[in-house]
Amino acid sequence: MPLPAVDVIIPHYRGRERLFKCLESLSNTNYEDFRVLIVDNGSSDGSVKNIVEHFPETEVVRLKDNLGFAGGCNAGVLESNKEFTALLNDDTEVEPDWLKNLVEVILSDDKIAAVQPKLLRTQVKNQFDYAGGVGGMIDVFGYPFCFGRLFETREYDEGQYDNVSDIFWASGSASLFRREMYLAAGGLDEKFFAHQEEIDLNWRLQLMGYKIKAAPAAVVHHYGGGTLSEASFRKKYLNHRNSLMMLGKNYELKTLVWVMPVRFCLEAASIILAVRQGDIKRIAAVLGAAFWNFSHLLVIRWERKRIKTLRKVPDSEIIKRMFAGTVALQYYIFGKKTYNQLINNNYKNN
Repeated sequence: MPLPAVDVIIPHYRGRERLFKCLESLSNTNYEDFRVLIVDNGSSDGSVKNIVEHFPETEVVRLKDNLGFAGGCNAGVLESNKEFTALLNDDTEVEPDWLKNLVEVILSDDKIAAVQPKLLRTQVKNQFDYAGGVGGMIDVFGYPFCFGRLFETREYDEGQYDNVSDIFWASGSASLFRREMYLAAGGLDEKFFAHQEEIDLNWRLQLMGYKIKAAPAAVVHHYGGGTLSEASFRKKYLNHRNSLMMLGKNYELKTLVWVMPVRFCLEAASIILAVRQGDIKRIAAVLGAAFWNFSHLLVIRWERKRIKTLRKVPDSEIIKRMFAGTVALQYYIFGKKTYNQLINNNYKNN
């Protein structure tokens, strides 16, 4: 029986060389029926000019303005008409069987809403990528990490995470979704613009009763940091702001009552650490993120009401899929640098 058709959606904003490398690798994909949709996010550098001439299997969706990663992906999913849609960063390069392996895993269970490949760093051979490793996890206070990456520590791929596993979030850098479920959950929240919007979406999908899986036999290489560097203020700000917003949106009130005080203590600790390091950008990012969330409480309240209509799974079940504690404490105080070293780990890759 032939595998189903897939639309591969690539949001793009500037950078011709990395886009061409991505499309060249896609042209070698070992999959019979897939289409590539490039979402031109209002780029002005001519990087999508004549794309179709070089890669006739692609189509271009043109947006007047830069809607960010979230807006670009949503526009592509709406343009798609396939049962399955893959999201792919324009700074990735794929192995030939990446799509086949993702599809086979998602077809194994009707309750699987999304799957993620193994993401390796382009710059360093066999090192896991920061943006997803072999699948994303999160602690109860909203700090994300991955199989293969805790904070700034990236492991090397030695086959330690090579089994299909339950994960909490599939990376936006490369992942495959059931389109119907993606849309039913509301898609990526465009208020996030960029960073952690995929975690928020995957959280909602789980609240709706669906599963997220890692498919490590599928391999994608990711350059990373092509849009915003690790040192940029905007990246630090969006990460802090979006993480707080995500907690406020998705947790039940009875959970927020005890989670948020601890989270704000951890935010204060990050400010103290930033002062010691002289990291002015981090200080401004944390304070700016807190101010944005306090000033947008009505927006978050409206989102909570909307998500309540989707919820089928209580927080007690969602928390079982998280790391039961603070991964920051494990990493910075107890020196746990890899996923498998973490204490109180709920999920093991086995």
